[in-house]
Amino acid sequence: MSELTLTVMRLGFLAVLWLFVIVSIQVIRSDLFGTRVTQRTARRAQDQRPQQRPQQQRQQPAGGRRGRGGGRGAPTKLVVTEGSLTGTTVALQGQTITLGRAHDSTIVLDDDYASSRHARIYPDRDGQWIVEDLGSTNGTYLDRTRLTTPTPIPPGAPIRIGKTVIELRK
Repeated sequence: MSELTLTVMRLGFLAVLWLFVIVSIQVIRSDLFGTRVTQRTARRAQDQRPQQRPQQQRQQPAGGRRGRGGGRGAPTKLVVTEGSLTGTTVALQGQTITLGRAHDSTIVLDDDYASSRHARIYPDRDGQWIVEDLGSTNGTYLDRTRLTTPTPIPPGAPIRIGKTVIELRK
């Protein structure tokens, strides 16, 4: 081999080695400081809530949930009762709530047993809330039963995703 070929191969190997070191450092950094992304997501949700509240107040007096007959017993919030997000509350406003490790989820779970797109909670036409497992590896449990199909959620029933437990409350 010529001297030039040997030098190019050495520099290429050195570049690949440094690329490996940089990627390894980024992975370690994201494992150590990954919860900061969750805090930024929570801040965005808090910044958006004041904008949504005036709309809710205008809509409810016009004929909100009370007119359907199930208004008093209908849940109004989703509460995290166990896990790293204990105490977190999300108002149920008729939109789909996604749960998982992905940064664009409504509730970002910092849990090794949660998939990136783990589950979703959404209202059906009757105003009842449904939980659906989105093909997660470790499963979603409703009151100790592993979900295989979209299932209605009774208020107060625990929904377990890894170490996180969530409940619908009034």
